[in-house]
Amino acid sequence: MRGKELYNENELLMRLTRSDEEAFAGLYHFYYSQVYSFIIKYIPAATLADDLAQEVFIKIWEKRASLAAVRSFRAYLFITARNHTLNALKKAFRSRTASDYILSAYAEQRSSAEEQLVDKEYRLFLERTLAGLPERSRQIFGLCREQGKTYEEVASALGISRNAVKNHMVYSLKVLGAAVKDELGISLCTLFSILNIP
Repeated sequence: MRGKELYNENELLMRLTRSDEEAFAGLYHFYYSQVYSFIIKYIPAATLADDLAQEVFIKIWEKRASLAAVRSFRAYLFITARNHTLNALKKAFRSRTASDYILSAYAEQRSSAEEQLVDKEYRLFLERTLAGLPERSRQIFGLCREQGKTYEEVASALGISRNAVKNHMVYSLKVLGAAVKDELGISLCTLFSILNIP
């Protein structure tokens, strides 16, 4: 299980979805050190990093029944690790100022292959969720959030009222917020901060 390639990962995942503890142990032994190394970059305290890494795998076990639908277990695992670490940090520093500082410091350190993988998965998640919105709502979201235009500028460009623009944005943010919370376990504000979306 400690070879360079986890060549039977798909088989282990299928067994894990059936609550096979030996398959879980195999995945744990292969990935634990990578998850620990990922977390300790942001929480330089060995005991706490170890606790969080253990909790990440507890989450994997608890969600084992849904893993059959996961396209990339590696990406799923590191997304879980990042989200759990962020939530732990934000709980430790309850104030908004501290949370903003944590997100800023966290973003500055994203250089590893694992972080790049997670960023890509976050972006793909956002794109998939936006694709489910009505075309006009998706268009307005792109103009406001991705191009940084004001509601007035968008209203003028599209020939609609400012209130209509606002209603589309409220709807889009509500849908996105619910999807991010349900599937990623973080806030929409956190996702936007990570992806540098204003």
